[in-house]
Amino acid sequence: MNILLCGGAGFIGTHTIIELDKAGHSVVVVDNFFNSKPEALKRVSELIGKEVKCYNADVRDRDAMEKIFGENQFDAVIHYAGLKSVGESVAKPLEYYENNMVATFVLVDVMRKHGCKNIIFSSSATVYGDPAMIPITEECPKGYCTNPYGQTKWMLEEVLKDVHHADPEWNVVLLRYFNPIGAHKSGLIGEDPNGIPNNLMPYITQVAVGKREELGVFGNDYDTPDGTGVRDYIHVCDLAAGHVCALKAIERNCGLAVYNLGTGHGYSVLDVVKAFEKANGIKIKYSIKPRRAGDIATCYCNPAKAKAELGWEAHYGIEEMCRDSWNWQKNNPNGYED
Repeated sequence: MNILLCGGAGFIGTHTIIELDKAGHSVVVVDNFFNSKPEALKRVSELIGKEVKCYNADVRDRDAMEKIFGENQFDAVIHYAGLKSVGESVAKPLEYYENNMVATFVLVDVMRKHGCKNIIFSSSATVYGDPAMIPITEECPKGYCTNPYGQTKWMLEEVLKDVHHADPEWNVVLLRYFNPIGAHKSGLIGEDPNGIPNNLMPYITQVAVGKREELGVFGNDYDTPDGTGVRDYIHVCDLAAGHVCALKAIERNCGLAVYNLGTGHGYSVLDVVKAFEKANGIKIKYSIKPRRAGDIATCYCNPAKAKAELGWEAHYGIEEMCRDSWNWQKNNPNGYED
C-alpha cells in the first residue's frame, strides 16, 4: 500500500516508516517540522536504504494538501500531526483546539474528495480521562478529559466515528497510545523534543547526559504504591509495529475499529527512574514537585483486543526501553542538532 504519514517526521512517525518499509509498504510524509527535524527523515533514509519522500507543509493548509493528494495516489493515511503535550495544552488551550481539530477537518475533507477513505488515527489513552476501570479495556467509557490535549483526541475520535457512520465506505482505526518511550536500536533516531521536555523519558535522558540538573517528579501523593503517577510505558518500536498491523484491519475492511496499544503493565515514575539506573549504570538526581495540572494517578491498559484481532503485542520490557532511550541520547546529546 502507498501510505501518507501526516506528522511522519516525529518520534512515532519515523519509527513507523521503518516498520512499514519492512512490511513492503511505500511511504510519503507531510510535516511542518514544528516539533520535528528534517534530519530525522535523513537518518530514516539511511536505515531503510532509500529516500523518504517528504512535503514540508502544514496539514491545516488546504491548498498544500490538495497538491499532495493531486500528485500521489494514496491507499491510506496515518494521521499523527498535532500538538501533543498535556501540560502545555492546559496553558495554551486555544492553540491546541485550533491546531489539532482544523488539521483533521482539512485532511479528512481532502481525503474524501480524492477517494481515499482509509485512516489510522493517532489517539491517546487520555480519552479515558480518569479511567473508570484499571486495567483499561476498549470498552471502558471515555471519560471527562482532564486537559485540552485529551479533549482534542476525544472529540476527533467522535468526528471520525461520525464520518464512518455517515459513509460506511470509510475504514477508521483509532489507536489509543499509552506512553511511548525507547528508540530504534541503531541509536540514529529517537525522541528529540523542543526546549524543556514534557515527557518523562527525554527528561531523564537529558539529566543523564548533563543537559538538565535534575528530574522534577510531579507529585508523590497519588494513590499509587510509591505515590508517583503510574503509566503504561511502551517501546516506540512496538508501537510502530502496531500501525502495520492496523493496516491489515483496513485491508479486510474493518469499518470502525478501536485498539489500545500498550503493554498492560503499569510503572510509576520512580519505577522508571530505577529501571533506567539499573539498565545503564547511571544515577538520576530527582526532586519532588507539586502535582501537574491535568495529570491522573494511574493509567495502564489491557491490550488483549489488539492481540486477538490484529495479532499485535508488545515485546520489549522496561529495561530495554530505558537502554534504547539512553543509547539514542548518549550518541546524540543535542538530539538531531549534533
